[in-house]
Amino acid sequence: MINKLIANIKKTGAPIVVGLDPMLNYIPKQIQENAYKEFGETLEGAAEAIWQFNKGIVDATYDLIPAVKPQIAMYEQFGLPGLAAYKRTIDYCKEKNLVVIGDIKRGDIGSTSAAYATAHLGKIQIGSKTYAPFDEDFATVNPYLGTDGVKPFVDVCKEEKKGIFVLVKTSNPSSGEFQDRIAEGRPVYEWVGEKVAEWGADFMGDGYSYVGAVVGATYPEMGKVLRELMPKTFILVPGYGAQGGKGADLVHFFNKDGLGAIVNSSRGIIAAYKQEKYAEFGEANYADASRQAVKDMVQDISEALENR
Repeated sequence: MINKLIANIKKTGAPIVVGLDPMLNYIPKQIQENAYKEFGETLEGAAEAIWQFNKGIVDATYDLIPAVKPQIAMYEQFGLPGLAAYKRTIDYCKEKNLVVIGDIKRGDIGSTSAAYATAHLGKIQIGSKTYAPFDEDFATVNPYLGTDGVKPFVDVCKEEKKGIFVLVKTSNPSSGEFQDRIAEGRPVYEWVGEKVAEWGADFMGDGYSYVGAVVGATYPEMGKVLRELMPKTFILVPGYGAQGGKGADLVHFFNKDGLGAIVNSSRGIIAAYKQEKYAEFGEANYADASRQAVKDMVQDISEALENR
């Protein structure tokens, strides 16, 4: 699947991923009203509004982008109907030939970790039949429990030719409380980065490993160090746009071949119509605003890479 991700990036010329992280206050009133007319002001109604909102954005952007990253918590908050909308979104994106990165941030050990891996990346045997429950192409994984928590995901990925992105240095302000702590003379995130490179060394695609890393755009200098520690690791970079990251901050995340990283923007794209820059599109044309925001993001990153 890492090869497909890279192929999609080359085809679109867009090393970006759209974070499908819907909140009800992002969704235009007309979409909400239509959903509530059919399902009432219920969890089912909210889930329908989310699905219709997502579909509009995907329809408007799928030809410009290589991948999407739905954050499962934004769906789980609406219970089982929300999870159904999550699955429906995944399936629709795959129909559009988009790579789907399930932002699930799971991390446990033993059979529990294996069950998470099966649910999101693998297959489950039920009698004589086999099912792929959520069927994302990649999943984000929390490495806090060490190899015991990551290996079950890698094992399933090897079976299914899928991948993971391991949290290494996250974009949130308090990430340094643990990740920047010095252990044996080096920050913890460097030790995690080395481990990610180790986990991925025997699970390679054509040029990059199926085991990727998450490194926030808000820490470009740390990204530079981690890029050197993980030369064959694809880096998922959150924190662009709404969290403050800009194209100029991202050049160190990429290798000289122009590959090696994919940059996420969530509300900066899906709620673009709420920004002054895109206000002219209006609420009714929210998807067109998202399309323009994608184009602007691609241009920003492309110019930064050209000028590095």
